[in-house]
Amino acid sequence: MQEQNAAPAAKQAQRVIKKYPNRRLYDTTTSSYITLAEVKHLVMASEHLVVRDAKTSEDITRSILLQIILEEEAGGAPMFTESVLSNIIRFYGHAMQGFMGSYLEKNVQVFTDMQSKLTEQSQGMTPEMWTQFMSAQSPMVQGLMGSYADQSRTMFTQMQEQVQKQTEQMLGALGLKR
Repeated sequence: MQEQNAAPAAKQAQRVIKKYPNRRLYDTTTSSYITLAEVKHLVMASEHLVVRDAKTSEDITRSILLQIILEEEAGGAPMFTESVLSNIIRFYGHAMQGFMGSYLEKNVQVFTDMQSKLTEQSQGMTPEMWTQFMSAQSPMVQGLMGSYADQSRTMFTQMQEQVQKQTEQMLGALGLKR
């Protein structure tokens, strides 16, 4: 509940970074130039930030975040396989593009929440306790993974229902009913 109440205040305290035509990034909070690696550190520290083109004030945050992901993927330990990247590309321009983005966003959030709970519950554990905890027999791990699978299944079902509803609306608008 506190996070929801703090959200509007966090948006107001958004850190503004300006990108100049010479490709330099300027942090208006510290009044200094920063690197892309430093922007990554801000993201890792959960800083709320926006990157704006210094000339046009256009929000280019997504472009900078994608640039960080590109550098990470090229850095030797990629998160995405070629197959995953190919499948993501195939969704662009597809009727399911909006649903896929929403589905991925919700899944990543559920996974992040699960990771936070796991971190919270595991503080003070010894290496031996970790070994036992992470074993396939651990009821807690099975419960977390089961919960994640259930939430993922629920989101997928909701996505299917939205597609069906939109299809019926579109057919209705065209005078074609099932």
